[in-house]
Amino acid sequence: MAVIATTDRVKKIISLLEKEYPRTRLALESKSPLELLVALILAAQCTDERVNQVTKGLFKKYRSARDYAVANLATLEEEIRPTGFYRNKARSIKACCQAIVESFGGQVPDRLEDLLSLHGVGRKTANILLGNAFGVPAIGVDTHVGRVSQRIGLSKYQDPDKIEEDLCAVVPRQKWVRFCHLLQDHGRKVCVARIPLCYQCVIIKLCDYPDKTLKPIK
Repeated sequence: MAVIATTDRVKKIISLLEKEYPRTRLALESKSPLELLVALILAAQCTDERVNQVTKGLFKKYRSARDYAVANLATLEEEIRPTGFYRNKARSIKACCQAIVESFGGQVPDRLEDLLSLHGVGRKTANILLGNAFGVPAIGVDTHVGRVSQRIGLSKYQDPDKIEEDLCAVVPRQKWVRFCHLLQDHGRKVCVARIPLCYQCVIIKLCDYPDKTLKPIK
């Protein structure tokens, strides 16, 4: 019988995951909304660890949206090359920051509608920015949040927007941002993409995944 997605069930999941990952936080390192925005653009099809390596030097050189807006595109491409898809990412960062300078006085906006108007910014990026840079309750459905939510039975959809709707309906609003961090940690360490390590999972009894791995696969 399928496990029903309810707020009470989700609260139990959150409680168990919080005990498992007490220091959970966003893996991307940043000190400002602009830094987080750039890191999120770079994180597409790239590990957070690699992004953090690249942004160490990048954030020392580029201090403002205007710095990126007037940057030499070829130079910026080389600086972010290790993150992959560097040409597209460099164009996105430059165009995004040009819009921030021209339309928002050089400051990253803190409204969803305004963030979505920026080049290369979709709902996932916008919601992660709102939640982690501005303290606005939001659910950003990245790869880990989407996969784990589907596996444990909180959403049946593939579309990130529909997954977001399902999660907003059952996750307490004050836990939206933290819930995403918990699922990200769990998705990296236990509920991994290829074969989940269900035998190590603290929420196995609350999980709806039909193909649980109850012992290590040799």
